[in-house]
Amino acid sequence: MKRLWEIDALRGLMLVLMTVTHLPTRLTDPLGQPFGFVSAAEGFVLLSAFVSGLVYSRIGYSQGVDLMRRAFWKRALKVYLSQAATLLFLFFVITAVSLRIDQAAVKNLVSYYLAQPHRGFIYSLLLIYEPALLDILPMYIFFMLLSPWVMAFGLRHGWLGVMAMSTALWVLAQLGLSEWIYAFTVHWTGLPVPFQEMGAFNTFGWQFLWFTGLWLGASRNAPDARPLRFPSWLVSLAAVVALYGLVWRHFGAHGQAPFGGDVELNLLFDKWQLGPLRLLDLAALGILAVRFGPAIIERLPRFRWLEAMGSASLPVFCAHLVAVLTVLAFYGDSQTARPWWGDALLLLAVFGWLYAVAWAVLRWDRRKSAVNAAARLPSAMSRLQEPVAPDAKR
Repeated sequence: MKRLWEIDALRGLMLVLMTVTHLPTRLTDPLGQPFGFVSAAEGFVLLSAFVSGLVYSRIGYSQGVDLMRRAFWKRALKVYLSQAATLLFLFFVITAVSLRIDQAAVKNLVSYYLAQPHRGFIYSLLLIYEPALLDILPMYIFFMLLSPWVMAFGLRHGWLGVMAMSTALWVLAQLGLSEWIYAFTVHWTGLPVPFQEMGAFNTFGWQFLWFTGLWLGASRNAPDARPLRFPSWLVSLAAVVALYGLVWRHFGAHGQAPFGGDVELNLLFDKWQLGPLRLLDLAALGILAVRFGPAIIERLPRFRWLEAMGSASLPVFCAHLVAVLTVLAFYGDSQTARPWWGDALLLLAVFGWLYAVAWAVLRWDRRKSAVNAAARLPSAMSRLQEPVAPDAKR
């Protein structure tokens, strides 16, 4: 199916914002959560789920559920291999450099691995131990493995039951479902990995965002699909919520911590749990994007470099991790370790690296597609040249 360049450009933008957030520069705080109390991670996961729903539901409708399931699994394997390669880079390159120069930022990042190297290595490949920065792809893999079953159910029976179950899991996640399951698992298996080393993202909370995106993408291919439209009162309410969140984030007294030191209230906006007010802010931004996005896009030039990065989102995401880990190994996590011009040169070099990765991956994909097309051509021509049986002529 034809690629939607607008979605690729948005995914590219999310990758840019994640890179700026993760790199320790003077822009980390100002550009962290730039649109309100919503980060680029939410946008990236929602867009990835939407594209998955769009693409794989088309396969399910046209070629059957079994082929759709295999396509999901193939993608999950590709993501897993990318995660494994990034882990190897972290453990055997970045950690070695950090130990040699005594870099505290990376040593803190891989503290469990340094304390238990064998267990850390094995459990990381099992996607149980998830060092910081490398904890979003394991969640993505888990969602990709669940998605074919959920998608098949949604295509056959509708999405009401799916979203009801997803909402229930999200509510339970806010009440401590992950901690309860961890305690149960430790009790019966003796799992040695500490809870805080199993990734910052609460999977039972974030699954709601994934399956919402999956449903929205799949709904575009439904036989009775209609354009997404919202009543004017809802658009107005979304504008008020989004503007309030934007002003509060950038001009509030506590920056990215909406309620300062009040831990309980901050949970309402918590990123890792996907708190309720964060979801409200994200929903408001999504409504505004659907309502006004097409008109804005018509007036803007196409940013081909963002499209390229969004088209090759998985390799570019891993490349951004390589860049961030390398910077942490040599400079640490101080946001003022360099002068302004040093930050500018660093960002220029990193984004040049990311675009180079995207360009190389897309060029390789085009060459591979051309080779496959050329390989199929002789067999197609030979079929055309086969004599037609007399019965077939009649």
